[in-house]
Amino acid sequence: MAPLTRLLVTLFVVITALIGGGVYLSVRDAASPIQAQVTDAGQLVRADSHRLNTVDGSDVTFVEFLDFECEACRAAFPLVEQLRSEYGDRVNFVVRYFPIQSHFNAERAARAVEAAAGQGKFEPMYKKMFETQSQWGEQQAPADATFRGFATELGLDMPAFDAAYSDPATLDRINVDVADGTALGVQGTPTIFLDGEKLDFRTYDDMKAAVDRALQN
Repeated sequence: MAPLTRLLVTLFVVITALIGGGVYLSVRDAASPIQAQVTDAGQLVRADSHRLNTVDGSDVTFVEFLDFECEACRAAFPLVEQLRSEYGDRVNFVVRYFPIQSHFNAERAARAVEAAAGQGKFEPMYKKMFETQSQWGEQQAPADATFRGFATELGLDMPAFDAAYSDPATLDRINVDVADGTALGVQGTPTIFLDGEKLDFRTYDDMKAAVDRALQN
């Protein structure tokens, strides 16, 4: 088989495998600058990282770097929720922001979630973004009003939400996650770490098996 033919066949097999797996990786622009200068970048979990749950006495930690506009993250969302329902009493689940710059509203969505987090509503807004992604994702128009509507539905203090949404410190907080992810080798979303190691998965059973192994160690 000629070299060019072998290359084309290999590419076809890889693409077919990704499609068959049902989860597609969104890749961050290779040349995208990280706006926040973080001198200690590379931490997997920080003291202020958002935790969907914390289990006292458990050192098994599931960390996801995600983009709320990423279709692959939306596909992974119900898998992670299922995993939480089964292992939430034994495994720590942590969320890190990693908005892809080519996704028009990804950064805005992250700012809306972070603004909600300031009022103790991180998880409800996190879920809201994935549940409604089809309404605002993959569009080239700002979704600020849509996200503000979500905040109203959640009963947030709207002046405080608006202030946080526009505060440069909110974007700085997001960019710390981006800097950490980049330093850890994150190039696309979703990227999941389990006990410090990147988790390769295509199905829920892949995730479940990995968690079972981690719990046995």
